[in-house]
This record gives sequence, structure tokens and C-alpha cells, in this order.
Amino acid sequence: MHARTSMSDAIPTSLRRNRCKLALTALVAAALMAGCASRTSRAPITDLSAGGGVAAQSGESLYTVRPGDTLYKIAQAHNMDVNTLAQLNNLSNANVLSVGQQLRLNGSVPAPAAPVAPPAEQGPATPMPVTPVQPVQPTTVARASDAGLISWAWPASGDIIQAFNTNTKGIDIAGTPGDPVYAAADGNVMYAGNGVRGLGNLILLGHSDGFVTAYAHNQTLLVKTGQVIKKGDKIALLGQTDTSSPRLHFEIRRRGTPVNPLSYLPAR
Repeated sequence: MHARTSMSDAIPTSLRRNRCKLALTALVAAALMAGCASRTSRAPITDLSAGGGVAAQSGESLYTVRPGDTLYKIAQAHNMDVNTLAQLNNLSNANVLSVGQQLRLNGSVPAPAAPVAPPAEQGPATPMPVTPVQPVQPTTVARASDAGLISWAWPASGDIIQAFNTNTKGIDIAGTPGDPVYAAADGNVMYAGNGVRGLGNLILLGHSDGFVTAYAHNQTLLVKTGQVIKKGDKIALLGQTDTSSPRLHFEIRRRGTPVNPLSYLPAR
């Protein structure tokens, strides 16, 4: 899995992968904390000394962005839908927040901006050659002692092209854009969006017994936050958002700790 940044050629692959995995770790932790925390409303934080941001209207509450904040974490902390928060602040890119930026937490949604004229028609782009990713040779993995707590199913049918290790924290499954992505177990949608840089369109499902599954790089998301899901439900279409080739990056976490999915998924 490769994060796409303007300096991608200058940053070692292992560092980019670790950054993406740390971002997912933080998001899973935030989702778990949000699910267990009290729903009591928090007092709004206002810092009028911070530069930039939005001007407060009468009766509006503002939040000042802190280091490490994401739009998803802010929305969860204030019991809001992340899309509503983005609309309130007229954010076209939910990934771009600045420390000290002020966000509206209530008020009316601003009117949409005037439509932008389409770019001038250009000739067909020359497709770049794509080197096919070779599947990883299968290895025997011991069954986890807690694998029987949940009935598991494979989230996609392609070959494994990236094995589990301490850096990847999951497996990558090859496929064709538009292939179905399935829920690996019964649960509910904790997150569905693209707020974690390097993971593209991402879904997090919460399951019983402290399990969470992650599905990254999707082309299209077919579920919404809060939706109840059954094992085998189609939740997304496979894609290659924020990665070099079509794939599903799949993770299983137990109480926040990444575990090898092959120790839980049925043999195939």
C-alpha cells in the first residue's frame, strides 16, 4: 500500500506504509473510544486568537483544530456526522485541516458554490503501462485460539499479493476495479469515508468480542456509518484509491491489536 503525496518518490516505501498504518491505528482507536464514551455533549472550545478559520455567527459554536485532529475524530467527539461537519464548514477536501483552523459545530449549511466550468476538452491520455503484481506464495498459518468466537468469511476472492507482517498490519488481496468487497463478519459500520490519507476509500466494521475489520482502497463505498451489516453483505467495490494497483487492503484487529487475518479466515 503506498500513500500518494507530492514527495512520494523521496520517501522510502516502508516509511510511507508505516505512516498509513499509524493513521489507521489512530482511527480505529478513535472509533473504539467513540463507541464506548458517554454521549454527553462536550462544551465547545473557542479560540478567537487563532488565525484563519471561519467567523462565528450568533449562537454558533466553534472548534479549534489541534495537532493530530482529523475531521472524523472531531465529528465523533461532538456526536456529529462527518459529512454534516464538512458541509457546515464548506470543506471540499476533508483530508486538509490546519492546526488553529476553526470549524463550525452548528448553524446552517452554507449555500453551494457556483458550479465550476468544465475544463477544455483534451485528447485521450496515453495509458501508463502497469506491471502486474505477483501473488504471494501461500504458507501454512496456525489457527488463532479465539478464531471461533466469530463466524468469518473472505472479503474478496483474489490472490494475496501482500502478506501480513508488522509493517503491513494486514493483507492485500488483488482484484479488478469493481469487484465486490464483502463483510467478513456480522457487525456495524463504524466508519465509511476517505479521511485517512494513504488508505483511500475506507470502511471500518465493528464486531463482537472486541474485533474490528478494515477494508481500504475501495473504488465505491456501498454502506454508511451506523449501518448494521451481515457476514457476506456487499459493502464496497474494489478499487485502487491511494495505491498503485487494484487491491483490497484488509485488516483484522482484536482489542486494537492487528492480527494475521489468515489465522481467522477459513481455508480456501
